[in-house]
Amino acid sequence: MRALWAIPVMTVDKSDVDPGVLGFLVVALLGVATYLLIRSMNSRIRHIDIPAQEDVPGEEVPGEDQPGEDQPGAPASGGPGPR
Repeated sequence: MRALWAIPVMTVDKSDVDPGVLGFLVVALLGVATYLLIRSMNSRIRHIDIPAQEDVPGEEVPGEDQPGEDQPGAPASGGPGPR
């Protein structure tokens, strides 16, 4: 138990610790890299061509009823209705 008390306590003066020039350069480089990545992302998103819903083959626009199709809940055409 006596060995635990033998650990020296280190005190650090607040004037001795600062981020310095290296810390500033790291933060500045991260900021510049973030700005360039966001700018590149916006440029790529702006050039995406999204087709209109009517131009997509094989997909129906929700809410539009096609002529000749049965309505949901209605009896199938040609078959007997509910009794």
